[in-house]
Amino acid sequence: MLVRQPYLPRFMAGGPGNPLGARAMYLGETEYRIHGTNKPDTIGKRVSSGCIRLTNEDVVDLL
Repeated sequence: MLVRQPYLPRFMAGGPGNPLGARAMYLGETEYRIHGTNKPDTIGKRVSSGCIRLTNEDVVDLL
């Protein structure tokens, strides 16, 4: 994501203002992420960059 959009911050706390929701986690050494969303109606739609979107409640306990 930073390669395509280098203006993005390197760190942003999870929460209502974060587009990745409560938590985001890269899958190993890949470009794919599991993350929450503050817009649950977008889950399952083509709005993400190779990500697996879940509700914030489903991702808060991921490490």
